[in-house]
Amino acid sequence: MSDYTNLENLRFLLNEVHNIEDVLKYERYADYDTDAVEILLQSTKDTCDKEYFPFYREMDEDPARFEDGKLYVHPQIGKVVKMAGENGSIGAQFDYDDGGQQMPHLLYGALSHIQAAANNNIGGYFGLTAGAAGLIITFGSDELKNTYVPKMLSGEWAGTMCLTEPQAGSSLSDITSSATPQEDGSYKIKGQKIYISGGDHEYNDNFIHLYLARIDGAPSGTKGISLFVVPKNRITENGELVSNDVQTAGDFQKVGQRGYCTTHLMLGEKDDCQGWLVGAPNKGLSYMFQMMNGARIDVGMTAASIATAAYYASLQYAKDRPQGRKLSSDGSKNPTEEQTLIINHPDVRRMLLLQKAVSEASVSLLLRCSRLLDVAHNEDGEVAEDAHDMVEWLTPIAKTYPSEMGIKSVSTGLQVLGGAGFCSEYILQQYYRDIRIMSIYEGTTGIQSLDLLGRKSTIKNGRAMQLIGKEVNKAIDNASTFDDLKPYADKLAAKMKDMQEVFMHLLQFAMKGNHERFLSDATIFMEFASTIVVAWQWLEMATEAKKALVTGQLKQSEDFYESKVHTMKFYFKYELPKTSSLKETLMDSEVLTIMKEKELIS
Repeated sequence: MSDYTNLENLRFLLNEVHNIEDVLKYERYADYDTDAVEILLQSTKDTCDKEYFPFYREMDEDPARFEDGKLYVHPQIGKVVKMAGENGSIGAQFDYDDGGQQMPHLLYGALSHIQAAANNNIGGYFGLTAGAAGLIITFGSDELKNTYVPKMLSGEWAGTMCLTEPQAGSSLSDITSSATPQEDGSYKIKGQKIYISGGDHEYNDNFIHLYLARIDGAPSGTKGISLFVVPKNRITENGELVSNDVQTAGDFQKVGQRGYCTTHLMLGEKDDCQGWLVGAPNKGLSYMFQMMNGARIDVGMTAASIATAAYYASLQYAKDRPQGRKLSSDGSKNPTEEQTLIINHPDVRRMLLLQKAVSEASVSLLLRCSRLLDVAHNEDGEVAEDAHDMVEWLTPIAKTYPSEMGIKSVSTGLQVLGGAGFCSEYILQQYYRDIRIMSIYEGTTGIQSLDLLGRKSTIKNGRAMQLIGKEVNKAIDNASTFDDLKPYADKLAAKMKDMQEVFMHLLQFAMKGNHERFLSDATIFMEFASTIVVAWQWLEMATEAKKALVTGQLKQSEDFYESKVHTMKFYFKYELPKTSSLKETLMDSEVLTIMKEKELIS
């Protein structure tokens, strides 16, 4: 059995790149130290070895299904969700007072990576429960908190987010779910939601849906959307559960992540569905963004984790598979020699290095976001604001790059296996199918790109981009202290100037009121900016590795650190130069995708 992640790499990222010891100094995390971090890393890996990874193929072969009006999932999901409730990991990041463990976001992200790499079908079930509970804690009344949160964190009840409707898709301004006020303070809910992940199954007693709907008479568009708690089963005065007129109409059968159910819900078909308002009327979408942003980081980590697992599966195959012979100095092959392992072929090594470059930098980027969340939640004033603004800008990148490049990375891994990779006997094809959804979950790449360019890069007069620029410049200065890293630092400095030039070129269209032109190549800008941001991650990793090699303070093997520097060089040679062609496209004056009077797509 090939492994699916590497604890040495996680230790390097936590301890040497992102410096978790500084995070642990916050009073909120007083109950954690580096020994506790190591124990949690190892125990999570041990649990995943036994309870997650062995069931990964089974969940694909015996997928979630809707039969006779009921939704069934693999029984191991029920077991793991129960375990998560018992050990407190569902609400691990919450306050002690809310039933949580006050775990640092940085540590939680690392543990989530191990779990998702082992089996990406499982984490969403309790991840969404935690997100829904978090919304209730942040914006809900004490009555809502006391009624729902304890049983959600115990794993008895599950939580979901309900946004998408059949006629609206991602256009939330067009949702038609309605909420009619009742005399007892509740609302009568009516509508349909689709693509509801973890929306129903037999292993939870109740499902608490965080539901977007429009109160009767509310303004049109997103300004009139409110947020409601809508349980599958409501609680009677004597504490019993009765049906709340929330029906599961079916389960969407997917190409990948087949163990993770995706439901179609119908509410109020019998005119007997009750919901309870969360917070103030017409503020629902702004509240939901808390859960959506967290979910986007979760999706990014899941994508990074699938890419990681695929890399190690490809690497193991390349180390075991003999095929062909190495070229001699005159370019010929000696047929009498034994076959060489495919890992010795330069092109296979190129493919493996691409997988390593994408997966390891993606995990580092997601952990950087988690660390920024720790700073934002534990500091005050400008320091907290800076961290918040930076993680806001990085979130669409942290969701998109691991998803889009993760697809390429896993596809490359399948190519390493050759014909075997396309066969169901090998695990790469499942990783390939599973990761394909990640660029669609929680807002497609196009939506993330519009958010990055149109919103996150322009708010507060571009403050977030300026803050990121300062952080990148620090990394460039640190790398420049090593002679053999300085050429790469200089390359990144040049690319940062390119990013500023491209952004200002595009911004002129927005300043002239031509917003369609400004955003027409937002996805190209996303690829351009993401590639540079990931170069930043690699330069920092290489700098820390070089520092360890020079000082002799090695927490891992010498080969481990040398591999970081080598992979950074690979990324700067093979990936970073692609931004030059992307810049050329973004700076080109010709407009080809905006609708004209005459239709030219036929």
